[in-house]
Amino acid sequence: MPTTNEILAGLTAIANDGIVFAIIWHQVVAAALIWIASGWRPRRRVATVLLAIPLASVAAFALAYGNPFNGFVFVGGALALAMFAARGGSERVAAAPRWATTLGVAMIAYAWVYPHFLAADSWISYLYAAPVGLVPCPSLSLVIGFALLAGGVDRRVGGLLAVLGAVYGVIGVARLGVVLDVGLIAGAAGLGVLVLSANRRTLRTARRLASVAGQVLDYERPRMGGDR
Repeated sequence: MPTTNEILAGLTAIANDGIVFAIIWHQVVAAALIWIASGWRPRRRVATVLLAIPLASVAAFALAYGNPFNGFVFVGGALALAMFAARGGSERVAAAPRWATTLGVAMIAYAWVYPHFLAADSWISYLYAAPVGLVPCPSLSLVIGFALLAGGVDRRVGGLLAVLGAVYGVIGVARLGVVLDVGLIAGAAGLGVLVLSANRRTLRTARRLASVAGQVLDYERPRMGGDR
């Protein structure tokens, strides 16, 4: 297991060596936000695949820079999302509640300018070269933000991302001393709440339907008996 200093050094190397890739990721995120603002709502299957791509990118950088733990975790996360996509529905993602949309936008902005690890001469550099898509915490913040905008996508996708975000947020704060990762913990908690609340709404709807069905049966039973 690498030491804390070795982990921090590796993440710093990725952030500074991969500036070109970070710039590309910023352009991709900007394009996605423009599409969403114009009314684009992807199907659940497509949304899940798109969320897997930043995780795969992080895995590639982690493995290339000698961090097999992050590499295998993010490969596993990307593969899990790919499996969810293969079994997912073709309906379009649902609109999120206002609070989740607000939090989602905040998480994307947080990932966009994530300042840790990048050695920048000016704060302006963080607007286009922060290590989103390269290192774990800003990348998880990004996918959690988009998942929040998509209403959690579904309970499996939202649940997985919430757990990954919470774990890496705690590791960042408690082990690596990156206090900034408290933001990731907050976003993961928000996504978890969204997923749980959606499940409760589904359960309440099912109960109402069952109640209506029971009332119909109670109404029809005497009539059916009378016909006989």
